[in-house]
Amino acid sequence: MPTNQQIMKTITTGSITSGLLSPEQAQKFIQQTFESTALGGLIRKETRKAKTGEIDKIGIDSRILRKKTENTDDGYRAKTKFSKVEYATTAVRLPWEITEESLNENIEGQNFEDITTKLMTTQLGVDLEDIYINGDEDTPSDDEDYDFLKINNGWLQQLKTGSHIEDRSAKNSGAISLDVFYDALEQMPNKFNDGTLKWLVAPSTKQKWEQYLLNQSINNGGGLSDSVMRAPAGIEFVPVPRMPADKILLSNPRNLGVVNTYDVKIRKTTEGEKAIMQDKRFYVVHLDFDPVIEEKDATVLVKGILQPAGDGGATE
Repeated sequence: MPTNQQIMKTITTGSITSGLLSPEQAQKFIQQTFESTALGGLIRKETRKAKTGEIDKIGIDSRILRKKTENTDDGYRAKTKFSKVEYATTAVRLPWEITEESLNENIEGQNFEDITTKLMTTQLGVDLEDIYINGDEDTPSDDEDYDFLKINNGWLQQLKTGSHIEDRSAKNSGAISLDVFYDALEQMPNKFNDGTLKWLVAPSTKQKWEQYLLNQSINNGGGLSDSVMRAPAGIEFVPVPRMPADKILLSNPRNLGVVNTYDVKIRKTTEGEKAIMQDKRFYVVHLDFDPVIEEKDATVLVKGILQPAGDGGATE
């Protein structure tokens, strides 16, 4: 059995031959995939043994304090509220192969294997975040990304029910403006408007907002506030490359989560008929996941943001 230090090197260089990682090693590998994405350090991560199950939520009511009367028990007791979020992980894999000739002739030599494996691991994190956001099991079969998007339902698909929706398509043709942000905030219950909220947007949407402010400044001869540009309504942007350009998600990023199991496998082989006859090394990563939302009532989905012609960011 490899030592923990060897396994950690294996995860970053891809030199493992095959096997099932221990829970600690699997957790580390999953963490590394999150580190390669915009939301990785912000969202909630849960690692479980079972592929299906529940995540418990515990909450309390507000205004639970009561006046004290000496030597009297009025029978009042503050209570906790219990609820749950169900999950069911989906198994995925990422295979690739490298010819021995490319390894021998590449200027990087044997380091080429390490570089390729690191790139694949990084792309795994990026692709997973894409599905966390945009996954849709009802993707039409004629969609060019059918096989990819259909893997699992992402957060945007889940938010179609149970969340607050701000549809801008019928308001000033969906043009970006300060009203977009304040109208969205009006739909957020005050108990969740506690300083932890973020605007999750595509980078182009953030830039479109900056362009809007610049035009307003030029046309009206006023100054530009850096705080408004960076954080409309006092809430900061989080640019997320895989976020659709016609949507904005208002939430505490910790309200968005992903459940993984410890069943992560990283395999490599240089043996077998194909490897010998084709002179190749074969690699594959196996894991499973499920994007979840802890509290849909604590989210506002803004949709129908108008995009310039040819942007290609708008989606249904």
